[in-house]
Amino acid sequence: MQPEIVTFTKAYCPHCKATKARFTEKGVSFTNYDVDEEPARLEEMISRSGGRMTVPQIFIGDIHVGGNSDLVALDEAGKLDALLRSE
Repeated sequence: MQPEIVTFTKAYCPHCKATKARFTEKGVSFTNYDVDEEPARLEEMISRSGGRMTVPQIFIGDIHVGGNSDLVALDEAGKLDALLRSE
């Protein structure tokens, strides 16, 4: 079973677009919050990420992955697919 995947993004952000594209390519569903459209989500993102204010911020289950470069590093290390399948 797939864990819950949550991303906090902004529409104009190329790193955010890359994150969403990677999850789409992997065939996994995810919940995306655009912090410009839902400003209250910005505070949630900052709190959940330990104070990070940059987008995207990515969460897989209880794990805070970080940003897009962290997601890419996980994928290139061969660890992302297992994380996407864990519960």
